[in-house]
Amino acid sequence: MREQPEQDVFEPIVRGITQSGVRLANERAVLTLIAGIPGVSNADIARRSGLGPQTTARILADLEARDLIIRGEVLRGRRGQPATPYSLNPLGGFSLGVEIGWQHFEVLLQNITGQPVAVTRRSYDYPDPDTVFAEIAADVETVLSSLPNEQRSRLAGIGVTTPGNFGPLLVQLGAPKSVVDAWAGIDIGPRLALETALPAFWVNDGSAGAWRELMAFPTPRPKGIASFFVGAFVGGGIVSRGELMEGPYGNAADLGAIIVHDRVGRPAYLHLIASLHALVLRVADAGQSVPAGSPRRWDWRAIEPMVAAWLDDAGHGLAQAILTTTAMAEIDIVTLNGDLPEQILTRLLASTQAHLDALPVLLPHLPRLTAGLAGPSAAAFGAAQLLLFRRHFSRAWDLFDPEQDK
Repeated sequence: MREQPEQDVFEPIVRGITQSGVRLANERAVLTLIAGIPGVSNADIARRSGLGPQTTARILADLEARDLIIRGEVLRGRRGQPATPYSLNPLGGFSLGVEIGWQHFEVLLQNITGQPVAVTRRSYDYPDPDTVFAEIAADVETVLSSLPNEQRSRLAGIGVTTPGNFGPLLVQLGAPKSVVDAWAGIDIGPRLALETALPAFWVNDGSAGAWRELMAFPTPRPKGIASFFVGAFVGGGIVSRGELMEGPYGNAADLGAIIVHDRVGRPAYLHLIASLHALVLRVADAGQSVPAGSPRRWDWRAIEPMVAAWLDDAGHGLAQAILTTTAMAEIDIVTLNGDLPEQILTRLLASTQAHLDALPVLLPHLPRLTAGLAGPSAAAFGAAQLLLFRRHFSRAWDLFDPEQDK
C-alpha cells in the first residue's frame, strides 16, 4: 500500500526546527489540550503546555478567529483571574472516513469533535476494484450533500482504510485471481483521490481501529493499547505512548496474521480461527445455510451449535495472540471489538478471558482485557480521526499527565 521510502531512516530527525515549526507545534499543543479536556480554561492551558500567558492568549485568539474553537462563559468566583473555558467548535472542521473492508465498505462523515454527521454502508461478497471505487465516490458525494458550502470548505479530506494486503485471503472469500491481481497494482489513497477529487491518505484498518479505540477512552488514556477487531477476518493494531505502530510501509501490528495453535496443536493464522469467515465455514460444513449480509443482523440462534464451538476456538486463539502481542509491545489494555451483536461480543470476550487465565504466563504483567468502546465502525471513524489529528493536533500526550493535577 505504501511505496518503499527512498530516504534514510535517520534523515527526518536530523533536520532543524524552523521558527514557523515551533509556532505550529505550540498551536497544536493548545488545540490538543482543548480536544482532550473540553472546557479547559486558558490558565490551565498555559500551565499544562508550559507556554506563557501572552503566548497562550495569542494562540487562543488565532484559533478562535479560524473557528476551530469556541469559548464559554467566563468562570468567576475562583482564586486569581477569571478563567475562560474553551472547547472545539463542532463546525470548525470535518473529515471523511472510508473503510474498504473484506465484505463491506463504509463512508462516514464526522466533525472535528469526533461526532458522526452522516454514514452509508454497503455489503458485497468481496471487494471488486472495478466497481467499488465508483460506488464509494457516489456515496461520498451523498454524505457531503448534508454539509452547507461554508462547512464543506472545512473538509480536511478522506482517511481511507483497508486491510494491509488484499491478497491470499481474498481467495478464501471466492474472489477470482484477476481481482487479487488488480488490488496488488492499486495505490489506494491516490486512486480514491482521483475518483473523488478530494485529498486522501491510506491507513491500515487495524491501525485505524486501534486509534479509534484509544480516542474513545476517557483521560488519562492508556499508554499502551492493543486492539483486536473480529470481522470477516481479524484486524488489529497497537498504539504505544500516543504513536501508532505502523512500520515503514503501514502494515506493522497485523495482529490477525499472528500464528497461534488450534485445539489439537496445529499452527494456524489467527485470521483462520477467530474470524467470522471461520464461523461461516463451520456453518457450511454442517450443511446449514450460510448467513449473508451484516453479521449484526444474522439469525445467530439458528446456528448456535456452530457458534458455541467457534467462540471457544476463537477465544483460545485470541488469548495466544494477546500474550504474543504483550511480549512484543508493553500493553496496558487489550480491547476486543467486532462486527458482532453485543451479546455475541460479550460471549467472545468471556471465552478469551477464560483461555487467557488458563495459559502459563512468563510476562511481568498481563494487560487488562476489555470490550472495545469504538463499535463496529471503528476503522472508518479511526481513519477520519487520524486525518484530523495529523492536520491539527499534537503528539504530546504527556499534556494529559494526571500527576500534574496533584
